[in-house]
Amino acid sequence: MEQEAPRLAHGASPFSLGVRGLCPQCGKGHLFAGFLRLRPACEVCGLDYSYADPADGPAFFVMSAVAVPVTIFAGWLELRYEPAFWVHMVTTLPLLLLGSLTLLRPFKGWLVCSQFIHKAEEGRPVMRSSSES
Repeated sequence: MEQEAPRLAHGASPFSLGVRGLCPQCGKGHLFAGFLRLRPACEVCGLDYSYADPADGPAFFVMSAVAVPVTIFAGWLELRYEPAFWVHMVTTLPLLLLGSLTLLRPFKGWLVCSQFIHKAEEGRPVMRSSSES
């Protein structure tokens, strides 16, 4: 007997709900209590968010998406103009910080909503009985 997969609110995608920080079950409640801190539960439908543990996933994806173009820009700037170090500090560093902070919350919301729809949970070892060996 296979369990039915959870359904997202109103047929929305995990991405559309996650980037807006909305509850994956009802689509009305909020995921976040602060900038990145998850609420304990949805204030509208009561969905318990304790299942959600994106860990470092959002940070990895965001840094991968932001660091490559910023590094290319920094390399181009250095090779083209050979600026003083402070120029990199006022151009490259803010691009890296602003790009990362802008994308971190939407990526975390997306991963939390994806965990809900795919029923993702911590891996568990499979115990085989001695008769199966």
